[in-house]
Amino acid sequence: MHIAFAAPTRLWQHTLDVPEGTTVGQALDQSGFADEFPEFTDHPPATGVYGERCDVRRILREGDRIELYRPLVFDPLESRRRRAAHRRDAPHRPARRDTPHD
Repeated sequence: MHIAFAAPTRLWQHTLDVPEGTTVGQALDQSGFADEFPEFTDHPPATGVYGERCDVRRILREGDRIELYRPLVFDPLESRRRRAAHRRDAPHRPARRDTPHD
């Protein structure tokens, strides 16, 4: 079983052998993640298995990859709204032509 976390400055990965019936939370506790990233001790990051969010109570299967997700620093919906407003408010530019000039 693998655990991966993309920290802002590096990729942290750990491989564990865990018995059948181990949960995501138990594997996370055994991985040493809290020692490497003490800032997450009180509030563990969101977890997923192969890109699908899951609860720490999820039972792992052989070969699962646990992913730890950093909190978003911005709201994606708000970012889309700002880009749309910027395009709406920008002065109209003529369409670009890809034909050569004489």
